Amino acid sequence: MKSRYQQTLDYLFAQLPMFHRIGPAAFKKDLGNTLAFCAHLGDPHLKFPSVHIAGTNGKGSVAHMLAAIFTARGKKTGLYTSPHYRDFRERIKIDGQFIPKKTVIDFVEKHRSFSEELKPSFFEWTVALAFDYFAHEKVDIAIIETGLGGRLDSTNVITPLLSIITNIGYDHMELLGDTLPLIAGEKAGIIKQNVPVVIGEMHPETRSVFGQKAKAMNAPIFFADQYYQVELLEKMEEFSFYKISKAGKTIFEKLALQHTADYQQKNLPAVLQAMEILDSHPPYPPLSPHSPPDLQTGLKDLVKYAGFIGRWSFISRQPRILCDSAHNEDGIRQAMQGLEKLTYDKLHFVLGLVSDKSPDKVLALLPPSATYYFAKANIPRGLDAGKLKEKAASFGLNGKAYSSVRKALAAAKRKARPGDLIYVGGSIFVVAEVI
Repeated sequence: MKSRYQQTLDYLFAQLPMFHRIGPAAFKKDLGNTLAFCAHLGDPHLKFPSVHIAGTNGKGSVAHMLAAIFTARGKKTGLYTSPHYRDFRERIKIDGQFIPKKTVIDFVEKHRSFSEELKPSFFEWTVALAFDYFAHEKVDIAIIETGLGGRLDSTNVITPLLSIITNIGYDHMELLGDTLPLIAGEKAGIIKQNVPVVIGEMHPETRSVFGQKAKAMNAPIFFADQYYQVELLEKMEEFSFYKISKAGKTIFEKLALQHTADYQQKNLPAVLQAMEILDSHPPYPPLSPHSPPDLQTGLKDLVKYAGFIGRWSFISRQPRILCDSAHNEDGIRQAMQGLEKLTYDKLHFVLGLVSDKSPDKVLALLPPSATYYFAKANIPRGLDAGKLKEKAASFGLNGKAYSSVRKALAAAKRKARPGDLIYVGGSIFVVAEVI
């Protein structure tokens, strides 16, 4: 017999649209339901300070890093992210700890009759649950990651202390637009009146979009990579070490980060700029004065303080198995650049994609020299392994199709020799099945 918790999740997953399972059909183009749900709950989103983060890639990393820093500082820190890998509760954490199962069960049971009339989506349910939990627990600050886009994302009912947009790339183009300025316009929707905004990476095609929106909202704007310089010094098994400079002056001689992906070099300026603003701008004196050890401790113990998983993670050393949740053109490009810097004899690639995005731009970036193990993630959106194999072959990527991710990985492990590397990726949902 299923537990009450599993029955609660079954209700959420089965009865309500869930973007990461069914794709664009679950996307709602207004905030009405979220505002109505929050009003029903007593407007919990107005009861805690927050930081709001959007972006094509990197927003999850930046969210976890900021949460870890505040937790290391001793502040009760809420963290809302999506999607989850293994456990729904990964989406809602305080100080790195999952929301209790009982809290999820009680919330759904308490508000189920109300929802029958409102018919909120899965994401609207989850956002309401997170905001209610953070308000009830009286968090000192909540780090809130958008799910999709920004302007019409369910999280965009908050007025944060700071908005962050990590970067802009091509993803969810059927919903957000097919040019970088159009996508940037959707992300810029999180910029609020008089609220500072940090842009992680300055891009010539999107700079004016953000600049115009910030000016219209009287929002101070900071392009983080124009202020902070981040130089990778070295990597160890779990850690990367960076030299951090600003205006030619060294801020950190050797900053340790508990993560080894090259793309974190692009995310760190946004984190550093965000902390500088939060520590020096009203209305947030409780977090001042900023103490560098908090930042250093939080980043050094990222897993402990924020529960960071699934991104560029080695889950086995014999054989070496690397998982990464990069799933769009920009993310895959960065991941493949990272792979080129690793040493191995042969690369085995367990690959799965989703069916509602064109695979061409991703497949064009993958190495033809690898042996491929094609699989369909166990979600409705998963692309059929046979179709993926056929499509990949037109890009010179060859291998076999398997009926599940686990079977594909098992085959790769059987064939991998001691000096080889197995990479598992292409989709968050592929990674979720093996970590």
